[in-house]
Amino acid sequence: MSTFELHLEKYAEIAVKVGINIQQGQTLVINAPTNNMDFVRLVAKKAYEAGAKDVHIEWNDEELTLLKYTLAPDEAFLEFPAWKARGFEELAENGAAFMSIVAANPDLLKEVDPERISNANKARGLALEKYRNYVQADKVSWCVIAAPSKEWAQKVFPTTSEEESVAKLWEAILMATRADLDDPVAAWREHNAKLLSKVDYLNNKKYQKLHYQGPGTDLTIELHEKHLWVGGGGKSESGISFVANMPTEEVFTLPKKDGVNGVVASTKPLNYSGNVIDNFSLTFENGKIVDFTAETGYETLKRLIETDEGSHFLGEVALVPHDSPISNSNIIFYNTLFDENASSHLAIGNAYSFNLEGGKTMSKEELQQHGANTSITHVDFMIGSGEMNIDGITEDGNREPLFKNGNWAF
Repeated sequence: MSTFELHLEKYAEIAVKVGINIQQGQTLVINAPTNNMDFVRLVAKKAYEAGAKDVHIEWNDEELTLLKYTLAPDEAFLEFPAWKARGFEELAENGAAFMSIVAANPDLLKEVDPERISNANKARGLALEKYRNYVQADKVSWCVIAAPSKEWAQKVFPTTSEEESVAKLWEAILMATRADLDDPVAAWREHNAKLLSKVDYLNNKKYQKLHYQGPGTDLTIELHEKHLWVGGGGKSESGISFVANMPTEEVFTLPKKDGVNGVVASTKPLNYSGNVIDNFSLTFENGKIVDFTAETGYETLKRLIETDEGSHFLGEVALVPHDSPISNSNIIFYNTLFDENASSHLAIGNAYSFNLEGGKTMSKEELQQHGANTSITHVDFMIGSGEMNIDGITEDGNREPLFKNGNWAF
């Protein structure tokens, strides 16, 4: 077995045993791209070996996706199959675990009418709202990992051959997920412990506000009095530990919906629905986006913000040090799973209910009453850099440095 094959085996194994933490007799649902069938089969093999009862693959194919966006009538993007939504709900209700393997071409839909994409996202978001609540409240185990596609690899490494770019992207993914280490499982345990130490510090502090200052950014974010910081692994409703994102370098919480004021500038490109949005800024008043600019992808950003009422507000505040493995690789991945773990970030849209004390058992209406944002979308965008300073402001108005020049100040 080659070194690459050994690392790939380890990657599939930690995705199953650390990411999902599959249980004996449990069903695993994998949303997977057809351009990485061999790797998907390897993950399925590891899942069965670890005790999975069934592994269901929900395939997606980018060429078919582009064909539909190019040739289907407009009304095709106003609906989502109800039978599929009910299927996901039923699987979640019966305790299945859910894994997504992402390999998206960042430019797949750049020639497609943004309204078609927006309509499709809305239809999907509304249809899958009940299922999404299972995931975003951590009622089920879930995990997102990545595998290269040739188009994605060429976007990240445009000056190399197709074959070499795919190899380089695999190398970067395996490094970022610690799959290239001798004992990745032990490395993940150690890494999660470090993240949890930051979580404990922040939860003990209970800052009332965060103040961000950097190039193009002067933003104040008020935090709910019952906010909870989370990082590393989570726990499902049945008590199973899992890691939702591999890689992950963040600790995060939710903002008070109406407590965001100022302007924030992006520091990395955002790949959203087959389009790249870059060099953009958002202006907030009382939590709401009241103005925005973008050098690239303005219409796509506009459609994102206009998805629903909740997409005009933030749902997540995440802290990531600039001095971290993915950031230090100096690779722009054009994929949020990686880029958000190289940079402090925010998210437009829905808040995670587990970031609020008692939130996991709250209804949508109760979450809204407690100042948590609700939306059918949740899209992270990167704002951190080596020039970002963040202060925590206590209830009595004292300022304490959290980040200085992009890194933890404590």
